[in-house]
Amino acid sequence: MSMRSLALGLVLMSANVPVVAAADDTHPMDVRDMVAMDRVGDPRLGADPRWLLFDVRSIDLAANKGVSGVWVLDLDAQDAAPQRLTEGSQPRWSADGKSIFYLAKAGERMQVFRIAPTGGTPVQVTDLPLDVDGFRVSPDGAHLAIALGVFTDCHGDIACTRAKLNAREADKASGRVYDKLFVRHWDAWADGRRNQLFLLTLGADGKAAGTPTLLTRGIDGDVPSKPFGDDSEYVFSPDGKALYFNARIARHDEPWSTNFDIYRVAIAGDAAPENLTPGNPAWDGYPLLSPDGGTLYYLAMRRPGFEADRFAIMALDLADGQRREVAPKWDRSAGALAISADGRTLYTTADEAGQHPLFAVRVDNGEVTRLSGDGTVHGFALDGQGGTIANWQDFTHPAGLYRLGPGESRVALTHFNDARLAKLRLAQAEFFTFKGWNQHTVEGYVMPPVDHVPGKKYPVAFLIHGGPQGAWTNEFHYRWNPQTYVAAGFAVVAVNFHGSTGYGQAFTDAISGDWGGKPLTDLKLGWAAALKKYAFLDAKRACALGASYGGYMVYWMAGKWNAPWKCFVDHDGVFDSRSMYYSTEELWFDEWEHRGPEYEHPQNYEKFNPLRHVKDWRVPMLVIHGGLDFRIPDTQGLAAFTALQRRGIPSEFLYFPDENHWVVKPANSILWHDTVLNWMKRWTAEE
Repeated sequence: MSMRSLALGLVLMSANVPVVAAADDTHPMDVRDMVAMDRVGDPRLGADPRWLLFDVRSIDLAANKGVSGVWVLDLDAQDAAPQRLTEGSQPRWSADGKSIFYLAKAGERMQVFRIAPTGGTPVQVTDLPLDVDGFRVSPDGAHLAIALGVFTDCHGDIACTRAKLNAREADKASGRVYDKLFVRHWDAWADGRRNQLFLLTLGADGKAAGTPTLLTRGIDGDVPSKPFGDDSEYVFSPDGKALYFNARIARHDEPWSTNFDIYRVAIAGDAAPENLTPGNPAWDGYPLLSPDGGTLYYLAMRRPGFEADRFAIMALDLADGQRREVAPKWDRSAGALAISADGRTLYTTADEAGQHPLFAVRVDNGEVTRLSGDGTVHGFALDGQGGTIANWQDFTHPAGLYRLGPGESRVALTHFNDARLAKLRLAQAEFFTFKGWNQHTVEGYVMPPVDHVPGKKYPVAFLIHGGPQGAWTNEFHYRWNPQTYVAAGFAVVAVNFHGSTGYGQAFTDAISGDWGGKPLTDLKLGWAAALKKYAFLDAKRACALGASYGGYMVYWMAGKWNAPWKCFVDHDGVFDSRSMYYSTEELWFDEWEHRGPEYEHPQNYEKFNPLRHVKDWRVPMLVIHGGLDFRIPDTQGLAAFTALQRRGIPSEFLYFPDENHWVVKPANSILWHDTVLNWMKRWTAEE
């Protein structure tokens, strides 16, 4: 049976959509239920396959934060339950599988610790005057590669960086002079430091010994990248003698460049890093070595300046320099790679028609096999014997660890949220297709309200995804979870319009230069198709909601397609395309989407500019923005709210001074959902 037709408990069929039946001791999922869910991290298997390692982020609602812990599961013990070893995050196995390295606070700074899988007293491995942001353990167990934020003019002297930071903290003047972009990125202002990789030697006692050695010498860039880079961007060679990493050199063009390259550096530190991909001016990243160390596998885009280009899987023979694409006929954009012990198979995930499965890719002929069913595989681990353990989730299951079987079979290994789920009534989504722009097949999904009654109509939340090169996928989202709307009595309609991922690169490309064109056509046709197919949708009581590009589309619809809607909700949307270009940080995004800088192609920025149609706005709108959103600055939201107020349109402005492009703090998430749902109920109430 397809996961699209599975439900928790007794299933009722109505209007072709399965719904979980009501029970006296259960309730629809409130946002507080969602926020309280434990966040299970990706699985890690080491040299000893007995132990499964992962971290779990538990939410402390009273403290308004998450607390991460390191957990292990004894896979050899029948019916064993996971054990929490210690507070910490980013756990990694030692080379021999006998101990676990992880990050935790030592005083005020994040450092590397070590603990046995059977528990015991943690041992502090590093004692540095700077935070350790990430690390890798060398295959021979002799070294750690660690990521530190340092001033590059200190030339690897971390005491120098500490002294500069101390001096800055003591300085009563707060001003700072910048001479190039990025002056700020995502949610942080630049302070002059770069992420750099250092090598630490581990002594016989397992603690770091000696002075850290700078490995990324001469690399004026962030390794790992900002703002979301991690240890998938650097890796040791199998013999532990070299480190491979990706970096974008921070020339004057950094904010409009996507030119990442892969470098190799000997850990001996006697040579500068060598660029292995200088011929590609687009993105090369996420290096992985074959088990014999002879082949470098990595992901590569082909079009400079386009962050949503297809990531192709590449193979570089390190002996003769020959490179090739492994699966050129596979029209999907691959995620981070893993490789089988025999070196014959690569593993990766990718968006696939509303799902995000795990795939196996044969190295010799590029044959691709889907290994998981419906739902989303986030991270995974290979057990060395052809088995896979995955971090899996779908619309009705928060992330958990599962052993994957053939087809859609899975065996749950963790049960962190089972007790919470047992108290909830959740709805199932049904995916549907329709003829969109130019008669292309477009997909979306519909989810009915929990406990909906056949023959009755319900108000609708029409969700518009961001990206714009993104997709609504079968996952348990913590910010845009359809269960929060169906629990409040709304049906959900979501459309993966032209520009969405998982339907081929040409489909993804279609939105660039046409933000208000093909996607709006798809949304209109998708809305009409959903209304025709699902009788429980009330066309007269519907609100449209979106964030980021979805927020842009809400502003665009406010002037160009406002007739069906009782209300709008706009989160961090683009209101004025022109000013957006001059105030955002990653200029490559706008320059690709609008075919160049605004001052060279102003007509492209004006063509689909929501600001130009404010005179046609009429629908009540809730505008939401974060003060730390440097991707789409808060002035965009303030300007839209000003337009609404000046026009006399019912409107509210919800502002989070401490949130970025996302709302992630538990209390803020609850406030966000309560405000949004109350706004929607206000305008969709039956007359």
